[in-house]
Amino acid sequence: METTQNVTLAIPKHILRKAKILAVQKNTSLSGLLTRTLVELVAREDDYEQARRRNLEVLKSGFDFGTQGKIPWKREELHER
Repeated sequence: METTQNVTLAIPKHILRKAKILAVQKNTSLSGLLTRTLVELVAREDDYEQARRRNLEVLKSGFDFGTQGKIPWKREELHER
């Protein structure tokens, strides 16, 4: 069982009122709604950070275009005028 900690939030009254209605519509408590929203936000950020790190590693290692690091053509050949 995961331990939880209570927090105090200052939320504008009109937002709090709408959030309570939304929680009822989703058949949950305000605490449950906020917890689920924060869990999803943190998970998205974690996924983004993992993808960013993977992509940076790919960029560092470079791409293999089948040339074994040699360029067998000249610029002029590619851009004939």
